[in-house]
Amino acid sequence: MPQLVLVTAMEVWTVGYVTRPGRSYDRVLLRKHLLKTRIAGEVATPREGNLANYRKMVEKDPGYQFGLALKDWTSAETLDMMARLCGVSPDPRHLRGVDTIDADLTIDALEAVGSRIGLAARRRETVILATGHPETLMGLYRAVEDALRAAGCAVLAPAAGWTYQVSTPGGPKSREIVYTSGVAALGTDGRLKHTHDPHPMRAVLRELSDAEPRRWPDLVIADHGWAGAAGEAGIETVGFADCNDPALFAGQAEGKIAVTVPLDDGVRPEYYQPLITYLLDCAGLGG
Repeated sequence: MPQLVLVTAMEVWTVGYVTRPGRSYDRVLLRKHLLKTRIAGEVATPREGNLANYRKMVEKDPGYQFGLALKDWTSAETLDMMARLCGVSPDPRHLRGVDTIDADLTIDALEAVGSRIGLAARRRETVILATGHPETLMGLYRAVEDALRAAGCAVLAPAAGWTYQVSTPGGPKSREIVYTSGVAALGTDGRLKHTHDPHPMRAVLRELSDAEPRRWPDLVIADHGWAGAAGEAGIETVGFADCNDPALFAGQAEGKIAVTVPLDDGVRPEYYQPLITYLLDCAGLGG
């Protein structure tokens, strides 16, 4: 965990968060930043949307399983689990309005993920990084990738160009696996796309499994279906998830996902920079 640092006159407030070149973020400052930018605390994701998605997971809707073969969860169990691991309101009578992510749970999970990334760096492990939220989270994954590569880790980029069809309101569309450096995402017509789908990670793992010699990742760092499919395949997986995406938290509760970091995954990309700094400091990979 990063050492505590004193607040000094060198702090520069910009776009709602503290930046201090060459300095670490302590837990207190990061917590303030998470609440200020609504990465945690009272988040923009509404309660009614959360509860609707919890019902879809309970009902085994494939779009809300994230590639995990989850046990049968009841609505009450799901709400209790999300309150415990994510920090949403545990009150079943709270049906509409604001919901929450517990900033301390976010930081605890960041510290756990940072420790695992640090171990991967020391062991020079083989890793895969992938995101279903490239428009907001790509900077986080690229920073981790750069730090792991600098430490001597192998970052795999299999199944580049693999394509499949998805249903959209405008009809079927083609999606392909594309890499930004070593971070996998889905794209079409030169644009990266949001996805919950586990099929791309399954394609990645099929290619790796069929390769001679077989090269399997030691660690996957991902979100949404990318993370769920990896965890279901038995690969040690750490992930990031919003409070309306219960499947990865359920996967953690079932032992298929090692750590899930609760956060709002849809805020401005630059708001994640202090979180990235803290994560890499926890890994011992800070600048």
